[in-house]
Formats: sequence, C-alpha cells, structure tokens
Amino acid sequence: MAKYSFEIKKKIVSEYLSRNKSSRYLARKYGITNKNEILNWVAIYKRLGYDGLMRSRKNKNYSFEFKLNVVKLYITNEVSYKELALSQGINNFSLIPRWVNDFRKGGQMR
Repeated sequence: MAKYSFEIKKKIVSEYLSRNKSSRYLARKYGITNKNEILNWVAIYKRLGYDGLMRSRKNKNYSFEFKLNVVKLYITNEVSYKELALSQGINNFSLIPRWVNDFRKGGQMR
C-alpha cells in the first residue's frame, strides 16, 4: 500500500463511493495494478476513516499479548485476515498471516 499517496487513495475512495464507479474502472483510470487494492482502501476507510489510509511515518509496534490475542481470534473464529485486521484497527492485513505462521512454528512472533 505504501506506493500510493494519501491524496490518491482519498480521491479514489471518494470517487468509488460517490460516483458508483467500479474498482476495475478506477484501477484502469489511475494505473492501480490490482483492483483489490482499491477495495481494501474502501474497507479501511469505512472502518477507520481517512486516517486509516495515511501511511504512518514509523512502524507500529504491537505487543506480544496483542499479537497472541489476534492469532487466537483468527484460529477460533471464521473470519478472514482482512476482517480481523479491520476489527482490530490493523491496516496492514499481511501482518496477521505472518503472526499466525510464526505462532504455528513455535510461538515466536516478530
């Protein structure tokens, strides 16, 4: 997600929601390589507002307890990584599968 500016994400999300344009159309219009990226931005916006689309200047550090709780929620519930990330305020969905894999390999989580 880091390769697109906050301004372009905001513009695309606004256009997607207000003009009923498809993610495929907008991806072509703005040169986004994967239309699912737009759908992810829309989901993040709906959950966290425009602040969720802003790139943090520094990485967030999540505690071991937080990571473990997220892993347990994933294992015990039938939710996608995306749904779980949004419900927990994590706007980088790819962290959760990494934590789950680390947990399954032996409990050490990066």
